[in-house]
Amino acid sequence: MTFHPDSLPDLSGKVFIVTGGNAGIGYYTVARLAQYGAHVYMGARNATKASDAIASIKKLYPNANISLLVMDHCSLSSVIAAANTFLSKETSLHGLINNAGIMATPFEITQDGHEAQWQTNYLAHWVFTSYLLPLMLATSKTLPPGNVRIVNITSAGHWMGPSGGINFADTSLPNKPGNRYGQSKLANALHAKTLDLRYGPSSPNAKAGNGEIWTAAVHPGLVDSQLAGRVDGSGLRGLLVVFKMLGRYWDGDRGSWTSVFCAASPELKSGQSGWYWERIAKKGWESRNAKNLELAKNLEDWTEKLMVKEGWVK
Repeated sequence: MTFHPDSLPDLSGKVFIVTGGNAGIGYYTVARLAQYGAHVYMGARNATKASDAIASIKKLYPNANISLLVMDHCSLSSVIAAANTFLSKETSLHGLINNAGIMATPFEITQDGHEAQWQTNYLAHWVFTSYLLPLMLATSKTLPPGNVRIVNITSAGHWMGPSGGINFADTSLPNKPGNRYGQSKLANALHAKTLDLRYGPSSPNAKAGNGEIWTAAVHPGLVDSQLAGRVDGSGLRGLLVVFKMLGRYWDGDRGSWTSVFCAASPELKSGQSGWYWERIAKKGWESRNAKNLELAKNLEDWTEKLMVKEGWVK
């Protein structure tokens, strides 16, 4: 499939959230959605950088309607506060793009007690999504199917996860930066599948008229962004440098197009909900673990129990 954002319809009246929206792929995802009239909330950790990013987008698209949503994925209380702030301001939500992420960073434990990549890339998005799901389901009941969507940004790096997929015994995976990143990105893909099974077009929830949400897991490809800035491990860092020298990197705008397609294009079809996508808007090649629905269920059950135990969700 060939897709260009210029084919997007008027998005006026629609509301989107893009986490990690002040730089890289997230920045251009915000820009493209705002270009076509959507009200976009830019999730970002640093308010100053986000405000500068919003001003930059408005130079491109003077009528852009963008709001700042301050959130730090290394603090789950911050993520919950952002969700509650949004819910206090809006009565509908048409698209959630879980874009924020870090890649193969040095080992670090967050203030909440979780390995930083696991929390930033997966747990924080899981919690954030859980708070927004009721509003998204309510929004979907007022519209034709396909108007409410969740996009999880994953990576081909999900192939780098542990052999069993998720190391439930110790998700922190010390001394294994590649495995840590791969595991978090696999979790993003599995989360998208779980959401599709629960709320997608073929779900009992949708058939019962309780709301319908289409989902996607997106591997944007190698994109020239800030993501690789703190990569842990000279081998992986060197490989990324080689890819860049060979011209295998895409600019941030084109890197965002598959996200934009999955979030807002009318070309996305009902039967494609839950797919794993690659650039640009093509069905991707996912690992056996990423297609393992039993693993997806185990991950969902494990995550829910842990987040309830820690008091982040009820």
